[in-house]
Amino acid sequence: MHLDRFQQEAATTDQRPGTTEEALVIPLLGLVGETGTLLTQFKKFLRDGPAHQLFTEQVAEELGDVIWYVANLATKFGLSLDQIAASNLDKVRARWLTTSDRSGPTLFDDHFPVDDHFPVAEQLPRRFEACFTLQTVRDKPGVLVTRDGVAVGDPLTDNAYVDDGYRFHDIFHFAHATVLGWSPVTRRNLRCKRKSDPVTDEVEDGGRAIVTEEAIAAFMYDYARHHGFFADVQTIDYDRLKTIQGLTATLEVRVRSAQDWERAILEGYRTWRQLREHNGGVVTCDLLNRRLDYRAA
Repeated sequence: MHLDRFQQEAATTDQRPGTTEEALVIPLLGLVGETGTLLTQFKKFLRDGPAHQLFTEQVAEELGDVIWYVANLATKFGLSLDQIAASNLDKVRARWLTTSDRSGPTLFDDHFPVDDHFPVAEQLPRRFEACFTLQTVRDKPGVLVTRDGVAVGDPLTDNAYVDDGYRFHDIFHFAHATVLGWSPVTRRNLRCKRKSDPVTDEVEDGGRAIVTEEAIAAFMYDYARHHGFFADVQTIDYDRLKTIQGLTATLEVRVRSAQDWERAILEGYRTWRQLREHNGGVVTCDLLNRRLDYRAA
């Protein structure tokens, strides 16, 4: 049976139709109640094991009641159960499937206008090394990032009252470039902004996009410091990833999934921890294989 058909049939058995407060509260309470009953059945299963012989049948019944209340609420709010289910699948696929698992864009293809059709000098280098070297800046520990002996941006300190390692945060931008194929900060620092197209240069590589990426780095750093800088973390809170996607919804990186963002962030912090532990080092950014490799200097 199709979900919309089930929704229509369920509506014919609704004893409190309409959208009054009572009509809405009853299915909401019913949904909570049936969920509680489902938990009770599972508790009996844990307690009694094989002795709880009707467990499967009772779970099926309770799940049926849960679906009824969900369908009833969808009807009262003017929603389609088919569309709700389809939207949910889209969301979880974007959260848990990598780009290569889906039929969507790969790192560099026609679906994701990164820079393949721009002059080589305006392309993100497909493979490059960045050297992070300790340097004292205004009597504070700082870091100078170089590529082929040329400075990449200005020397950075933590810009904080305490030593928290933020001076290595350019690695997060390199991780965005490497895993997502997107980093306006890296384009600025490596001098590969797409100036041959004034619109792309302004919108995708300009000041607003740069500020957005810096905001994402700071936003995630605050989260990371409360989670051991992801040393023992394999997943990132989905609401955080959704916020990032919201911040970049008008930029080319919008095609990247929550899973792609998670991979970029965790890859960046894995390398950041190595840089901080060894007080610098050399990082190879391999965009074609979407990975960062660290070695001590």
